[in-house]
Amino acid sequence: MRLQGKVALISGAASGVEGQLMGFGGAAARMFCREGAKVVLGDINVEHGELTAQQIRADGGDAVFVRLDVTSEPDWIDAVAATIAAYGKLDVLVNNAGTGARYTVEETTEDAWDGQIDVHAKGTFLGTKHAIPEMLKQGGGSIVNISSIYGIVGSPTSTAYHAAKGASRLFTKAAAMQYAADNIRVNSIHPGYCHTPLTTRSYDNERHFAWIQERIPIGRVGNADDIAYGIVFLASDESSFMTGSELVIDGGTTAQ
Repeated sequence: MRLQGKVALISGAASGVEGQLMGFGGAAARMFCREGAKVVLGDINVEHGELTAQQIRADGGDAVFVRLDVTSEPDWIDAVAATIAAYGKLDVLVNNAGTGARYTVEETTEDAWDGQIDVHAKGTFLGTKHAIPEMLKQGGGSIVNISSIYGIVGSPTSTAYHAAKGASRLFTKAAAMQYAADNIRVNSIHPGYCHTPLTTRSYDNERHFAWIQERIPIGRVGNADDIAYGIVFLASDESSFMTGSELVIDGGTTAQ
């Protein structure tokens, strides 16, 4: 019960349906509840979000779902308000919502660029902005931003994704410095190559998947639970001396 008594809001958390391939947010929501937290799941996928929350409750967890488009400030205001209405406080925010765009510089359209920046950079900013006032009221909290190893290193594609994840990485450090004295910790997680609903299509390409596997010293791609364990750690009091940090979970990929 490492998160006993804590209330968390997790964006991009609809991908936690039992029996289906899970994403980081869905896996984290399930793990948070097993560790004693009460969780608000936010996502634009209402069907899967409601089902995930329903299944968590059936398993004995305490969770509710809210529709949340992370690029919309009114949606964030409503999601935070719904969290307070349901549970009375907000201890943990996980900015997890994400999309992919595997294009080179020349292939990247303006719309693709804006879409990546909006979801990963603007979404992280808006969530943090509206969570902080509630955390200040109770004397602290933990914000976990899901960046990527592609926010640290480059690749042959994914131009806008790199830029957006790099933005969330540096935004994390800025927010961490601004609110450290208020006991609000802000850290980023940098997943490596993981099999999730977001990567299924590209991983189905055998040549691309072989290219990925060659780059992972530990010998396998990650899964959603591999990252969720890191999210739980940063959300818990076990990481109380960490802020502005980058937790890389990548099977050794960026160590080479």
